[in-house]
Amino acid sequence: MISVSQALDHLFALAPDLPTEWVPLAHANGRVLSQDVASQRDQPPFDASAMDGYAVATIQPDYTVVGESAAGHGYQGPVKDRNAVRIFTGAPVPQGTMQIILQEDVTRTGDRITLSDPPDAARYIRPAGDDFKRGTKMSAPRRLGPNDIALLAAMNISTVPVTRKPIVALISTGDELVMPGETPGQDQIIASNTFGLQALLADLGATARILPLARDTRASLTATFDLAQHADLIVTIGGASVGDHDLVAAVAQECGMNQAFHKVAMRPGKPLMSGQMEGTMMLGLPGNPVSAMVCGHVFMAPVIRAMLGLGAAAAPRQTARLTAALPANGPREHYMRASCDSAGNLSVFDRQDSALLSVLGKANALAIRPPNDPARHPGDRLEILTL
Repeated sequence: MISVSQALDHLFALAPDLPTEWVPLAHANGRVLSQDVASQRDQPPFDASAMDGYAVATIQPDYTVVGESAAGHGYQGPVKDRNAVRIFTGAPVPQGTMQIILQEDVTRTGDRITLSDPPDAARYIRPAGDDFKRGTKMSAPRRLGPNDIALLAAMNISTVPVTRKPIVALISTGDELVMPGETPGQDQIIASNTFGLQALLADLGATARILPLARDTRASLTATFDLAQHADLIVTIGGASVGDHDLVAAVAQECGMNQAFHKVAMRPGKPLMSGQMEGTMMLGLPGNPVSAMVCGHVFMAPVIRAMLGLGAAAAPRQTARLTAALPANGPREHYMRASCDSAGNLSVFDRQDSALLSVLGKANALAIRPPNDPARHPGDRLEILTL
């Protein structure tokens, strides 16, 4: 068996680099920027008023209002010392004016305004390019969010270079499985892992293809592997252990897989394997529901982020305070379902059987115990992986 970190190193070495594609700005949210982009203009493109009021060239006791500057309709021409231009927030500042007098600081009668209060020291003018200038860059790689999309729009960028979404083929294996909505036989269960992993992949920015269930025969597995052509990553679920019906490793090798590793010193998730099948990366997850989902967070998620160009790094960890004692850990790294509150208090659930999806459903964190970790006490800090 190899360690979790060694397994991740193998996986990152197998992860393919994906090409760039250009997408409309309206479709770029959640995608990963793959190339630096530069603003096409200054923002604001002109000196702009920060308030509603009157633009003036010099401070005088009273003025004659000679025109108006509104957003999209600026005042044309210079402004003399005893003249003022009615101006609104965001409008271009007229040529020659140096300050905006707030509308609440004047009294207006017809076209005449008189200062009722001394003007503020602030000019209330946003200089051209104050937000950003032509050529200002947004650097890649970067997962784009709503704030980024707004900035790109203001930069006048209408199409965005992003990493193509990884295509992941999901293959669940086992005679015991039926799809959700079907009526299982007396000895069958529902294929739950496939849909949990599909949801995780969607959150990560990948496209998941759920392939037909593969039965525990070489012919069925071979046929399903054939359907996974053109995927960037093949993820099998189940059949990766060493039982009489665990055929995935053997059939994958018959189909040309070069195995990188098999078995990781962790729990849940020991029967993990990976390799490359005719140029396509393959990741074999265990079949127990919690094992598959934990391995999805610990291994599959970092691989997808690496494919997207976000760097080859393990899932980020934090620390939290234990609320109850834990016995010493064994020789494998243990990922324990837990709940962590907003104050950083960590409660590890008593039931850790890898078949208990209901416990995983209550968890918002995995508490991580290193191999041979000694007994822990309330108040001790543990590393966690948030879910």
